Amino acid sequence: MTPDLSVSRTISASPAAVYAAVTDITRMGEWSPECYKAEWNEGFDKAELGAIFTGHNRNGDNEWSIEATIVELVNNERFFFDCMVRDFVFAKWGYVIESTDDGCVVTEHWQDLRPESSLERSAQISGVADRKSHNRAGMEKTLERIASAVE
Repeated sequence: MTPDLSVSRTISASPAAVYAAVTDITRMGEWSPECYKAEWNEGFDKAELGAIFTGHNRNGDNEWSIEATIVELVNNERFFFDCMVRDFVFAKWGYVIESTDDGCVVTEHWQDLRPESSLERSAQISGVADRKSHNRAGMEKTLERIASAVE
């Protein structure tokens, strides 16, 4: 993955605690300012390669849901998923957790794969014209909330 945006934060908690928090997608609404709820799709109930979940998002009066598939999972180190519309991957998201003497550094990554032709429609659906700036602020808030929960 070649991220378009990465945001890091030092967290005073074990990599295992952070990994458990971010891979429990049912808690995503606690962390993300945009994804207010996530749930496992039928046949899945935990983070595993190929597991599919749906994230429910909100920005002001705009609401939309996105299906995601877990594509990389390394215990206490990495959690990545692809966001899809039909069979098209339009974004990749993930977390890298690196152990430190006092806890860990967590980096959230986002890669935008939307074609130019879909940007206007995407902005209409989400109410977000500047997705990169919006995501940076959201990622900073997400990592702050994760830190508050696990420290």
